[in-house]
Amino acid sequence: MNLNEALEYIHSTCWKGSVPGLSRTEELLHRMGNPHKTLKYIHVVGTNGKGSTCAMLASVLRSAGYKVGLYTSPYIFRFEERMQINGAPISEEELCRLTEEIRPHADAMEDKPTEFELITCLAFSYFARQKADIVVLEAGMGGEMDSTNVIPAPEVAVMCNIGLDHTEYLGNTLEDIARTKAGVVKEGSACVLYPSTPDVEKTVQEICKAKSVLLTVADFAKLHPVENTLQGQTFHWGAMKNIHLPLLGEHQQHNACVVLETLMHLRQKGWNIPDSAIYHGLAQTAWPGRFQLIGEDPLFIIDGGHNPQCMEALTKNLEIYLKDTHLTVLTGVMADKDRSQMYPPLLPYVSQFVTVTPANPRALPAEDLAEYLRSLGKNATPCDSVLQGVETALTLAKEQKGAVLTCGSLYMLGEVVEAHQRLTP
Repeated sequence: MNLNEALEYIHSTCWKGSVPGLSRTEELLHRMGNPHKTLKYIHVVGTNGKGSTCAMLASVLRSAGYKVGLYTSPYIFRFEERMQINGAPISEEELCRLTEEIRPHADAMEDKPTEFELITCLAFSYFARQKADIVVLEAGMGGEMDSTNVIPAPEVAVMCNIGLDHTEYLGNTLEDIARTKAGVVKEGSACVLYPSTPDVEKTVQEICKAKSVLLTVADFAKLHPVENTLQGQTFHWGAMKNIHLPLLGEHQQHNACVVLETLMHLRQKGWNIPDSAIYHGLAQTAWPGRFQLIGEDPLFIIDGGHNPQCMEALTKNLEIYLKDTHLTVLTGVMADKDRSQMYPPLLPYVSQFVTVTPANPRALPAEDLAEYLRSLGKNATPCDSVLQGVETALTLAKEQKGAVLTCGSLYMLGEVVEAHQRLTP
């Protein structure tokens, strides 16, 4: 089996979208010998900030000398990015070998696993074979019924920023969503929560209390910004001074606060994480596609923001970094996203839009998105391809001596980066 054959099998499994329940994952893992039960975990859930939080945690733990597994989704450039050991994606050879091994088990199941369930089981097998000291595990969607929740009690359950997304699956209120996501909290864990509404915090507190789990709500008052540029930001956190983080935006400082509280819990559980590893690990964090500068002539920034909460963080960044800049926004979006909540906050910062159709079956056609943006009073140019979109955006930005921002969907960022590299050698 080669890489194309492995990916074709993974993507063509009995795909049924998001099907709640753990039974299929548990059955497949049982057939595989339950590799997930041999590992230690940090389980990360939430609506926004999961990926960045996971990347920071993995980087610090790697700096502390541990062999760290990292499981995230979606990927930006290559599928193999979804499962990493110490920052290196799974090799093509190993992915093919594991897919060949898991295939007969999955095919033998009467109730076939979904694509995400299959990938999750692949990742568990990979991390077990690599003998990872700890796995930073990002949930896909939700928490309690997410296939990642088959694991034993994690060292820490981390609940990132909670917002209204995937309401058809998770609930119509923040409290309902929080209750679903808090399903990853298990007796024997600690829990760290990104600050939220009083009702959300009360909901999580009650769940933790019922399971005798210590809850820490991250305290943003401990954060004190020092410097903030397009090359990164520096801040104090309590007694720790001049922490450098290459990820941009106030929300990333907030995510870092959640990470730091998580690391304190790990220390209490016996993990050896010196301050030097924290400083080095945070400074070395790499997480593509989150308000990331990829070009300087003109400025070209990519951001995977795809829901109202992401757009709120994005507009704060625009206020800080690009307030007086002629901004061309290159965008594409999934058809099921709430455009009326996503785009209006951007309008005060945008000169014009360029629209593309992301390479995803759920994508909204570029012309339909352009028509919607025109109805908001902005010029919008639809393009037939991402390459054409990047070329058009670069041209417009150069004419206005402005900048380009790409946002709307993580699914198109890989193509955008490749197109930018091709057009700006």
